[in-house]
Amino acid sequence: MNAPVPGPHSAARLATIKAIHTVVWAFFVACILAIWVFALRGDYFYAALSIGIVLMEVLVLVLNGWECPLTSIAAGYTDDRRDNFDIYLPEWLARHNKLIFAILYVARIATTLARWSNGST
Repeated sequence: MNAPVPGPHSAARLATIKAIHTVVWAFFVACILAIWVFALRGDYFYAALSIGIVLMEVLVLVLNGWECPLTSIAAGYTDDRRDNFDIYLPEWLARHNKLIFAILYVARIATTLARWSNGST
């Protein structure tokens, strides 16, 4: 891990990173939820597009040791290592984030495949 960067701007930089991380997180949560909406509407192209967008994020996490790259950047500005030190989420949600949204992601994919294979529109 990087040593915290001393200086008067560390708190502001950390807040900026946390805000960006939260917006990125919300975007991917929206994509996961959109998969289900698109599947229920029979919009399989957009469901597949949402699946692919989230899959790219999964690949980034895998290639980065299951850690968001923004986490290591945020770590350079604080000694705090609580589960939510790098994002504006409740600590319990930050702690269980990957498990919760992995389950939802797989369930959304399963819903899409089931509706598509049944010819549902």
